[in-house]
Amino acid sequence: MAARSHNTMPAYTALLFQSGIGLVGLIAVWLFAIPVYTGGLSWLQNIAGGVTGAFATYGALLLLIRIPGLFPDDIEQQMRGLHKFASGFGWPVLVTLSIFAGVGEELLFRGAVQGWLAGNVGELTAIIVASLLFGLVHYISFTYFLVATSLGLLLGTVYVVSGSIALVMIWHGVYDIIALFCLIRFPHWFGVH
Repeated sequence: MAARSHNTMPAYTALLFQSGIGLVGLIAVWLFAIPVYTGGLSWLQNIAGGVTGAFATYGALLLLIRIPGLFPDDIEQQMRGLHKFASGFGWPVLVTLSIFAGVGEELLFRGAVQGWLAGNVGELTAIIVASLLFGLVHYISFTYFLVATSLGLLLGTVYVVSGSIALVMIWHGVYDIIALFCLIRFPHWFGVH
């Protein structure tokens, strides 16, 4: 199968980058002896909660983007850029990227950053600061920053309440898979033609 030509980033670069995020998180957790919440729920509860949360969160976002003037930036322009990026990869790469993002980003932002901050400044401040950093790392516009920060606040809170890093990893990964599927399969929902 020929490589898709309209994406400037090779698949291995994208996969290496996302897996590197998880490695940084893992090293930080180990190096600074940061406690990571791994208990609290069974695997079935983690999977059910993660999948349900991902669908509910994405559904809420779809409804919110329909409200005129709610977001200060041109969301359609951002979606066109994301569509161009995502459509340059096949589904095996996109699913793998989503899984790597769910595991790696949650290990870094919820496990390492939020975990370290919680031990030093308290849970609430840790959730807020880790979420702001999560939003900044995803910054492509102010609107995208707001969406990513809000998702970070939600995942950070769920992480603390559930006591399960696996739940938020699954939630994040499935959310990304849903988002990419909808963007590629139904681009007109986002003003992409």
